[in-house]
Amino acid sequence: MPQEDSRPPTPVRILIDYRPALTTRSGVGEYVHELARALAAGQPGSGAGDDITLFSSSWKDRVDTAGLTGLAVIDRRVPVRVLNFAWHRLEWPPIEVLAGRAFDVVHSLHPLLMPAKRAAQVVTVHDLDFLSHPERTRAEIRRDYPALAAGHVRRADHVLVNSRFTAAEVERTFGVPAGRVTVCSPGAPPWPPRPADVKGEYVLFLGTLEPRKNVGALLDAYAALINRRPGLPELVLAGQTTRVAEAWLARLSQAPLAGRVRAIGYVAPADRRAIFQKAALLVIPSFHEGFGITALEAMTTGVPVVAADRGALPEVLGDAGLLVQPSADALADAMERVLTSPGHARWMVERGIERARLFSWRSAADAARDAYARAIERRRARAHA
Repeated sequence: MPQEDSRPPTPVRILIDYRPALTTRSGVGEYVHELARALAAGQPGSGAGDDITLFSSSWKDRVDTAGLTGLAVIDRRVPVRVLNFAWHRLEWPPIEVLAGRAFDVVHSLHPLLMPAKRAAQVVTVHDLDFLSHPERTRAEIRRDYPALAAGHVRRADHVLVNSRFTAAEVERTFGVPAGRVTVCSPGAPPWPPRPADVKGEYVLFLGTLEPRKNVGALLDAYAALINRRPGLPELVLAGQTTRVAEAWLARLSQAPLAGRVRAIGYVAPADRRAIFQKAALLVIPSFHEGFGITALEAMTTGVPVVAADRGALPEVLGDAGLLVQPSADALADAMERVLTSPGHARWMVERGIERARLFSWRSAADAARDAYARAIERRRARAHA
């Protein structure tokens, strides 16, 4: 009878592109930060754990290692735009050369591959709005993603997505087999729900002020409500601004929005819970969302959510939120209903807290590990073919 092999498993050498979290951790940045932490926290209790390394590059910004326990960091002083052009357009240099070591799998947090000599390559597709609406994008996303994403995603050894909605889009649009796509949804934050008797002080929008977020329709909706409901709570726009936001921000000094709407800029991760604590309502008017992590944060806190019935938002909210068309009239009616119907708002809060418990970073880390294993297996099979 053969003896069981008692040797510890060989650590899997994983490299994750941490650059989206380097300066502002919103959206993809928060996703990669929390996924990396969950991967480190979920290491096996015995035997050899995975060897997880975060990669970053910038001429001036350095990685803040606080909260990154159990994770190695490779931080190169290479300008982001220079490296992106070399990687996206030339597919050079391979990460093994830049990092000075070898890896079993490398994980890009966007749809374009991280060049590698021998490592399996994993990409994450958060959404495909850049294909159908390139005018909503900017900079390198507009320049590179529409032209290159299809080829890179098809060549990847495995593809991670953050929702079933995006998985279906990737399979249909790029022709990637379902077996090479893994759903790795974000997890809910470890926040306890706020006391049930808390009365919100404002209507909240939280996200980057960019075209896809449809902030103009939200301002139109709020302006209409001011005329119908003079005692309406103020509207707070929280999030990093972009050039297109200048027209929206200019409206805040004009009637009827003057004195009723505040733009407070980017909210650091440490302050996100506090801003939800005092919200009467979260509104997500986006034309498209690959997931919608702010909906999950609101439901966890106990804040009702009004959201556009677009992208993955119906998948995330289920029956816990109020889903409407992303038009000013529909948004105004939905906000009014929640703000003037305490019983309905309480029901939304209860359902939201329950639904948020379905999403965890531990599950996300398990899904990512499974994807890495599948990618390594495919890479080896291709090498032997």
